[in-house]
Amino acid sequence: MNVIECITSRRSIRKYKPDPVDHSIIDSIVSASSYSPSWKNTQITRYIAIEDSTVIGKIADEFTPSYNAKILNQAPMLIAVSVVKGVSGLDRDGSFATKKKDAWDMFDAGVACQTFCLAAKEYGLGTVIMGIFDEDKVSELLDIPEDQELAVLIAIGYPDVDPEAPKRKPVDELLQYR
Repeated sequence: MNVIECITSRRSIRKYKPDPVDHSIIDSIVSASSYSPSWKNTQITRYIAIEDSTVIGKIADEFTPSYNAKILNQAPMLIAVSVVKGVSGLDRDGSFATKKKDAWDMFDAGVACQTFCLAAKEYGLGTVIMGIFDEDKVSELLDIPEDQELAVLIAIGYPDVDPEAPKRKPVDELLQYR
């Protein structure tokens, strides 16, 4: 599969087969994701692969809305993505380099997450990125270090559905030349 095909065929998957995901595949996906661009190549994104159905169930049932819980309760694996705080967006003297200040943390996480999802697609896996959950309680449950911030959760597994692409906006609405 070429890059454009991978980008245009990737979908958010919300229904998974129960088959486990091999650790070597997750290792390869995270390795590929490490090549994502980041602020001054700081590579602040971190991953926790959760396979324990009890932990996934607790996150699903207690810390996410019901529509996300439904997805999580049948996903064989959940990836918690965090970022190391206080690195992206800063100059060497510790001051913010741009008006975006620490928003670069989430920018870097977003680029890494997209790379993660595209690499997963290459391995035949489906993903969906979820941002609505109780960050404090999930961070506590997963023992996220104080120097990190939980960014998103990514359900991952072998797709049990093949959804159609949602309608896309036309290029002339998205792009301007000046």
